[in-house]
Amino acid sequence: MPSKKTPLSNQSSSDRSVSTPPDTSPTIGSTIRKRRKALGKTLSEVAQSAELTIGFISQVERNISSPSVSSLMAIATALDTSVEELVRVKEEFREYIPANRRQTYAIGADNRLYERLGPGFSGALFYPLIVHRPPGHESEHMCHPGEVFCYLMAGEMEYHLDGEIFRMSAGDTIHHNTEKPHFSRVTGDIETTELWVSTTPSRALSSSLGAFSR
Repeated sequence: MPSKKTPLSNQSSSDRSVSTPPDTSPTIGSTIRKRRKALGKTLSEVAQSAELTIGFISQVERNISSPSVSSLMAIATALDTSVEELVRVKEEFREYIPANRRQTYAIGADNRLYERLGPGFSGALFYPLIVHRPPGHESEHMCHPGEVFCYLMAGEMEYHLDGEIFRMSAGDTIHHNTEKPHFSRVTGDIETTELWVSTTPSRALSSSLGAFSR
């Protein structure tokens, strides 16, 4: 795990999601609630638009659960805003990104770290990022339009895809249509380093990490 990893903030690298509250102020939950109230939207309306449960949205707002990147992007879309605004990471479009200028952020008490590798320009058709997940982490169960590619750089994980189970180790890849049900679980005793590239239609990034409790 990179030494620059820190809790939810404007860092240079990755993202996380866990069912425990982050220890930052203001919290993502309070920011989401404030935005929802400003738009005059109900929990039900946001949940329906984001294709998540009312209970999950409520837990996120109260910092009982922390959203993964995908569910956070779905919530951001439902609130007519961006993940960058919700986590206070400035949106930057740069075709070339030096390693020491990479943006990172973490979500959740398990400090899942996300390293942004793009986007290089407005209107890009895919989103690349590197994700660091702790041993035992299980992603949400997903099924949505789009496609995703994952290259496991370090660690071990179990990838469940439409009834099949693939046991992945460093160097393995998987590339599939995300309309197939999928989720993944870190199975080794060390954290994983995962390179993800996913399409970004209206639900941007809703593939990577396949993980989001609904």
